[in-house]
Formats: sequence, structure tokens, C-alpha cells
Amino acid sequence: MSERAATVTRETAETTIECTLAVDGHGSGDVETGIGFFDHMLCALAKHGLFDLEISCDGDLEIDDHHTVEDVAIVLGTAFDEALGDRSGIVRYADRQVPLDEAVASAVVDVSGRPRFYFEGSFSQESIGAFTSDMARHFAESLAMNAGLTLHLSVDGENAHHEVEALFKTLARSLDDATRIDKRREGTPSTKGSL
Repeated sequence: MSERAATVTRETAETTIECTLAVDGHGSGDVETGIGFFDHMLCALAKHGLFDLEISCDGDLEIDDHHTVEDVAIVLGTAFDEALGDRSGIVRYADRQVPLDEAVASAVVDVSGRPRFYFEGSFSQESIGAFTSDMARHFAESLAMNAGLTLHLSVDGENAHHEVEALFKTLARSLDDATRIDKRREGTPSTKGSL
């Protein structure tokens, strides 16, 4: 397993989650949340970010998908934060654009330790299977808040499946870029000396 790895569990009245993340992985995803499209997106995040990711979630899907998606993002963000430690040697900044047919999404990320989130765009359909389209935005926001990311996302398209998938893929690629170790860098990538 990667040295930059973490296992995080979280149990509430709404969800029970276990997540194992290896930042320096091979892109393997083993995910079961009870929401098929969400599982597909988390596996895409692993595949395109070259993260090894295992997530199991038992959530209150009889209500809706909100608690499951939000809490998985909280746990995954916490896992990124723990796995990256003091962020020594990382590139820190990255930006990517990813198209999927008519849709295009962009991500600009700073692994800053200062969580901020900005989003521009909308989704062309309200849901994709049992996944509420706007939960993609909320997932990214909750991830950023718990991983300590400054994250700017945007999306444009005509099909919500394509829009959300492009968002997850651009997020994956930008996180992979920003969290890579740059052998030329020593210590934390900040003139302050810490993030």
C-alpha cells in the first residue's frame, strides 16, 4: 500500500461508512454505496486520479441520496487530508478541463489547507437514476471542505450524465496533478513554511 494512505470510518444515525484511500495508487475502485451512478462516479474518480479507493456505505436511502453522498464526501475528504499529511513536496496547484461528448467541465485546485468552494454551471436533468444531479456539486463542496482544498469547478452541457461524469473526471485529474510529489521541492510548498 502507498505510504500516503488513510482509512477513515464514520458512523451516524444516517450512515455507516468505511473508506480506504491510497493517493499513490493504480486507479482501482471497489465502491458500494447503494447508489449505482454514484458508485460509477467514485470508481471514475479512482481510475482517472490513479487513486486506490475502497468505500462501503450503508445509508438511509429510503429517505433520499443526500446523506449518503454528503457523508461519503466528508469521509473521502478526511482520508485525503490524513493521507497527504503536511503536504511536503506536493505540486499543490493544478487545473484541468475534461470533455465528455457535448459536456465540458473544468477544475482549478489548490491543496492549500484553506477550504473554499466555488461552482459555476447547472445540470440539464434533475436526476441520473437514483442520483440527484445537484449532489455532484454538493459532493465536491463537502470533499473540498474536509480535504482542505480551494476548489473552483464549472460545467456546461446538455446531458446531466455527461455533465456529472465530466466533473468527476476533471476533479480526479486535477487532484492527481496537485497531489503528486515534485522531487525538486523540499518541505511544504508555501513561503509560510506550513499549509
